[in-house]
Amino acid sequence: MGLSYHIAKRIAFNKQQSFSRFIIRLSVAATAVSIIAMIITLAFVNGFQEKVADKIFGFWGHIRVQKYETGKSLISEELPLTKNAAVENSIATAPGVVSYQSFATKSAVLESQNDIEGVLIKGIEKNENHTALKQFLVAGRWIQYTDSLYSKETIISDAVAKGLQIKINDTIKVHFVSTNADAQKNYRKLVVVGLYHTGIDEYDKLFMIADINLIRRINNWEPNQIGGYEVFIDQYQKIDAVSSNLSNALPSEWMSKSIKEVYPNIFDWLDIQDVNRNVVFIVMGIVALINLITCLLILMLERTNMIGLLKSMGATNWTIQKIFIVYASFITLAGVGFGLITGLGICLLQQATGFITLDEASYYISVAPVKIIGWQVAAVCAGTTVVCFVSLFLPTLLIPKISPVKAIEFK
Repeated sequence: MGLSYHIAKRIAFNKQQSFSRFIIRLSVAATAVSIIAMIITLAFVNGFQEKVADKIFGFWGHIRVQKYETGKSLISEELPLTKNAAVENSIATAPGVVSYQSFATKSAVLESQNDIEGVLIKGIEKNENHTALKQFLVAGRWIQYTDSLYSKETIISDAVAKGLQIKINDTIKVHFVSTNADAQKNYRKLVVVGLYHTGIDEYDKLFMIADINLIRRINNWEPNQIGGYEVFIDQYQKIDAVSSNLSNALPSEWMSKSIKEVYPNIFDWLDIQDVNRNVVFIVMGIVALINLITCLLILMLERTNMIGLLKSMGATNWTIQKIFIVYASFITLAGVGFGLITGLGICLLQQATGFITLDEASYYISVAPVKIIGWQVAAVCAGTTVVCFVSLFLPTLLIPKISPVKAIEFK
């Protein structure tokens, strides 16, 4: 490799201006752009899927356990269930489960001044961990519970508050959808003490948060009755397996459904991001390969005289092939190195400044999130380098077919 490396190095770092020099720079740039595009695509898709998934699971958990009902939407009121220690133990000890908490929902209509808005009240317990929900609080404070009856405080989304012109500490009328003939029992006055914002229309335009005891009182439930449990797991990738295990462990009148089954449109849309990522990978890989092969062919054409001279001096075909392989390796490594530094630089800059913004109404988030996974970046660089090295060998197969005499005379 000594002679081949020495000649390749002299050619590669020759400062003489030529057409091939421009082609080399173009090939390095094309390889770098391919690496940059793949690194940024991976980081953005990883961050995007994780951020949106965290929002979805943060509001509703990963899995919902409630009474078994056929042919009924999960985005609706539940039939009451009595808290069951055996069921709670099955949930708590299921592999992958981190925590669980009870909930209930109730259809209602908000009335503020002359405007109304239909909502689904999510009732939550006093003594449970609501950290996941509290992250969405953007104004005001959390609900303060009372020891008797129910809290008369509520939290609504900023979207509903804007539509109904509601401010913090305003009192609103909440009319409950019920078959009860006594209209006086079907509405309550609640004080809005906080506003939440998830950026997900399916949540922000539908749900308000209140004390679960309010729902129990409206529905005439017992103090230990609930609508179901929301379950949080350690890795959302295991959501289907954990949900299936819970279904098998629960009594026949209970059921377990993942949030993917409740909001399939959101997760189908997230899965499309994987398709977009794969398309970018394929396109960028093809661009890099075509540019490198074209570059090496042009370099060989420009050095045809040199090939003929080396052959006439006794150089073997493999020795000459190694010259161009080493030469092309310089181009590949330069492109991969520049692409790695630039790609990571752009990702880190986005993490620090958030200069790339998104339409939250369309993408559920306002700033493009970034998640850099080391092994993925390494795999992109290593994979691109290996594929380029293999592809660069193909043009050198033409060298044995070059006649020394014709090569020396080539103009």
